Amino acid sequence: MALKEKKTKMPPAAGEGGKKRKKVKTGAQRSYGSYILKVLKQVHPTLRISKQAMSVMESCVGDAFERISGEASRLCRRGKGSTMTTREVQAAVRLVFPGELSRHAVSEGCKAVMAFNGEKNPEDAA
Repeated sequence: MALKEKKTKMPPAAGEGGKKRKKVKTGAQRSYGSYILKVLKQVHPTLRISKQAMSVMESCVGDAFERISGEASRLCRRGKGSTMTTREVQAAVRLVFPGELSRHAVSEGCKAVMAFNGEKNPEDAA
């Protein structure tokens, strides 16, 4: 009578011929938290923000981004273009945001684009 090998529920050790599992990398999460904090400190230097409030702000900014990018994509397809330009994004902002908010968003966007392109003084051009 031979002794039976004891079966265990544990997986085999790395050297016992078991298959090695690869670690699956998760995609990088897009986060606007650092930018929200920068704007908060510009407006109210002494205020802080809780994790729950930051989560609400993250979802609000993400939702606005999704709406604008979706509308800009539709405008780009309608215009038979293959490249989304500042013109489509500006038109999308005007369509997505209401009234005065869209005017402020467009002017701030124009200032940001001019600063990115290396204009001397973006305040004068806007």
